[in-house]
Amino acid sequence: MNDQLERLNRLPLRTNLRGLAPYGAPQLDVPILLNVNENTHGVPADVQAAIAAAVTEAAAGLNRYPDREFTELREALAEYLGHGLDAANIWAANGSNEVLQQILQAFGGPGRKALGFPPTYSMYPLLASGTDTEYIVGQRAEGYGLSAESAAAQVKDLQPNIVFLCSPNNPTGTGLGLDVVEAVYAAGEASQTIVIVDEAYHEFAHDGTPSALTLLPGRERLIVSRTMSKAFALAGARLGYMAAAPEVTDALRLVRLPYHLSAITQATALAALQHRTALMADVRDIKEQRDRIVTELTRMGLKPAASDSNYVFFGGLESPHQVWQQLLDEGVLIRDVGIPGHLRVTAGTERETTAFLTSLEAILATQAKLPA
Repeated sequence: MNDQLERLNRLPLRTNLRGLAPYGAPQLDVPILLNVNENTHGVPADVQAAIAAAVTEAAAGLNRYPDREFTELREALAEYLGHGLDAANIWAANGSNEVLQQILQAFGGPGRKALGFPPTYSMYPLLASGTDTEYIVGQRAEGYGLSAESAAAQVKDLQPNIVFLCSPNNPTGTGLGLDVVEAVYAAGEASQTIVIVDEAYHEFAHDGTPSALTLLPGRERLIVSRTMSKAFALAGARLGYMAAAPEVTDALRLVRLPYHLSAITQATALAALQHRTALMADVRDIKEQRDRIVTELTRMGLKPAASDSNYVFFGGLESPHQVWQQLLDEGVLIRDVGIPGHLRVTAGTERETTAFLTSLEAILATQAKLPA
């Protein structure tokens, strides 16, 4: 690794990229993979068949460029989101990370600043570095909360060009009140701050949880980002999207690459949207397993955070990395997010969740028997 880094540093790399490590999580071959918040249920067989048929039809025209405006897909995404949105409000790209990158390309860049509130999605600073945007670290309260008053005060003080609000927040899984979004948006008026609400996991929120989509009317600097990787079980297809004022989507057209969404991607996403009822049935099951994890971890004496996502962030561990390794030794891979005393686990199928809970309880019981 050191030799690889040394060879990299011999290249004329941009100064702000030197010393950085690429985003990534361990990719290990173990029976139970609960570390990267995937939808472990997979794509139902009938939806697989529909996607295969759509891709086969698209393959007949692969000698031609795809629809550069992916109009049918934008119309379908607008219909799925509702809230009075239409195709002019929608943009999509190869995963929500590319959507966020395009936003930074359009509204960030040299001499501009993006504000995030760690612990949060670790791609935000990497996307900022990749676009030569200064990344500013905001502050959360004890317990990782973020109040409207605190967030607004920081925006007024720091005057960022872009703010990332992750809701539910990754890695904590906690939702963000819409009062925080409203306060941040108002606080950014003087600096004309673009406010991104990253709702990658919104479909897993508890029933009745409002979306920032409700705040879009009259707020041309507000962007709500979503993905089909999680609830739609399409992590391998790479389709992220956002809703915003039409002028925002026009801004992203200035920086997107030509024909950036392949015909195969468009066909896959459309087929999944047409069969979303089957996919949402798995979402209900995932939410049940998530709530089960919270209940069982609490019973074990640990401290799980309230979760509106498909994963659970939990504390109360004296040696989290040791527990992570012991789980791995049992064939269960979860995520060590590098926060003292804490780990994160994806809510999997009932079988996967049971394997995790059984292994963890046995590990904790063994630790309790060890002499102090």
